[in-house]
Amino acid sequence: MPRDLRVTAYIAGAAPFARPILEHIRDVVHRACPGIDEAIKWGMPFFTWNGQAVANMAAFKAHAAFGFWRREVANGEPPADAMGQFGKLTSIADLPAEAEIAAMVARAITLVEAGGKARRTLPGSKAPLVMPSDLQTALDAEPAAALQFAAFPPGARREYVEWVLEAKQAATRAKRIATTVEQCAEGKRRNWKYENC
Repeated sequence: MPRDLRVTAYIAGAAPFARPILEHIRDVVHRACPGIDEAIKWGMPFFTWNGQAVANMAAFKAHAAFGFWRREVANGEPPADAMGQFGKLTSIADLPAEAEIAAMVARAITLVEAGGKARRTLPGSKAPLVMPSDLQTALDAEPAAALQFAAFPPGARREYVEWVLEAKQAATRAKRIATTVEQCAEGKRRNWKYENC
């Protein structure tokens, strides 16, 4: 069981409530995979296999966190208000059972050994862009606008789409669609007025 002294120091420096949580996670992961390695990456403890991240844990002022680097390892969507897949941990009871964690560790190692890169969805990341049909129709009617819209980076396209979707009334939405088409045809992003401020 390779234990990194930096991880030991990290746990020792955590808040008193967090120490038993982190020690428990560490012990469970090592029992699940005795050959797993430890490291400190981005200032927090990681468990690695063949040099690739498997899982990580962290301690904060009021909670701890634990999660698998490959989001597909754990079932369900990660909570939006915490790092990792298991929410804000304040006690060992907030964690899944040891057998469940062990099964996830095994899945994560299988994915590492199969190769390929982890699909990362960072906390706060947004869902894929879904283009409203009325906006798409309006853009398609103006080829210059459609070409420019497609050439914008994803964040710029999202700003327009979200602006259209946030309209409460049909008239407001129609006006926003018209403005989007007009500005795109001119090569302008949604907040073009503020780009050089």
